[in-house]
Amino acid sequence: MSSIVLASLSPRRYELLRSLGLDVEVLPSGYHERPLGDLNPPELASRHAEAKLRAALHGRAALRAVPVLAADTVVDLDGVALGKPRDAADAAAMLERLSGRTHQVHTAFALSAPNRTGTLVGRETTRVRFFSLQPAEIAQYVATGEPFDKAGAYGIQGFAASLVESIDGDFYTVMGLPLGRVIRALRRLGFALPKPNEGLPFSRIGTNADSLR
Repeated sequence: MSSIVLASLSPRRYELLRSLGLDVEVLPSGYHERPLGDLNPPELASRHAEAKLRAALHGRAALRAVPVLAADTVVDLDGVALGKPRDAADAAAMLERLSGRTHQVHTAFALSAPNRTGTLVGRETTRVRFFSLQPAEIAQYVATGEPFDKAGAYGIQGFAASLVESIDGDFYTVMGLPLGRVIRALRRLGFALPKPNEGLPFSRIGTNADSLR
């Protein structure tokens, strides 16, 4: 039975893929993100996604037999990447910076497939605007513990939904995976989604997509 390997511990990415009926195996990449000061935030997301995929594939020949997906999300405020907060004070400081402002969320993905050389890389950007946040509102959100494993110190699908005034673009990009683009990339590689209610993993279909980047 075919499956897709997700090189990420993100429960959000896992659930998004599972919501489409895909059979998902989670395998952390082991890649540790590091600052890359010469790159702007969208470039940083792409670089990290590709590096995560390479790390996941390294030394694991068996993974060449299944599609492997890695992704990275970067929150971008005025050209500055906001990573995961170090602690509660750092989370509060990030949210204060985002308060009443519009920022961008870049999510990049890198995908390998059986019998293909190279990887397919994609990226999506969504604009998000926060309401003006009161200190008590920020403190209450930080106290939930939700910000600590998320870029920019918030997760739009959780309690932070109440902080968001508007979204311009793909909601799933902000969650951590531009699902539509990923599915289209899989189709380019020769895979199709299972039919509704089948509950089966995706299967190979004919394709003429011979080159990846």
